[in-house]
Amino acid sequence: QVQLVESGGGLAQAGGSLRLSCAASGRTFSSYAMGWFRQAPGKEREFVAVINWSGASTYYADSVKGRFTISRDNAKNTVYLQMNKLKPEDTAVYYCASGRGAQARGVSASWYDYWGQGTQVTVSS
Repeated sequence: QVQLVESGGGLAQAGGSLRLSCAASGRTFSSYAMGWFRQAPGKEREFVAVINWSGASTYYADSVKGRFTISRDNAKNTVYLQMNKLKPEDTAVYYCASGRGAQARGVSASWYDYWGQGTQVTVSS
């Protein structure tokens, strides 16, 4: 049984920072790419970032490029999302997901086969 558990969400002011974590269990973590998505109220779930199996390759949505950083620690079976220079429009529930393959090519939610329960991020202006 694959489990993904996010943590680190909360309330931040515009311009501030938060760091999300996602702890994985139930499959060989280091064999799969990992991604972060977010969903704001009334909007569809959208891609944020993806990292390949080793951490050497990453890809970001234009809306977060230069502000967010995805990383992973395969020894701890954990993927992170460092969010800096937060904006009110970053407010959403953030989800981590485990990809169907090792490379960082998944920008569509359908490419991921396991999802966490989500963690709320709220950015005040």
